[in-house]
Amino acid sequence: MDNHSKKKVAPIVITVIMVIYYFLYFAFVVAALPMLLKLAFGVIPLALGITMILVCRQRLKEIDGGEEDDLSKY
Repeated sequence: MDNHSKKKVAPIVITVIMVIYYFLYFAFVVAALPMLLKLAFGVIPLALGITMILVCRQRLKEIDGGEEDDLSKY
């Protein structure tokens, strides 16, 4: 496993954990609500899950491009 692959593991693991958390939140907490509230409260975890996936994709592109330390821009 090369150095770039090792640095990709953490963002992928964190993204998977967070997306599963958002799904479980929706499945268990929102499941007891009426349909209209399910849709209203379901939008937030869905938006957060999509955002996490997009941020992970961006971070993986940065790692592939040689930007291994994401704090070096600041």
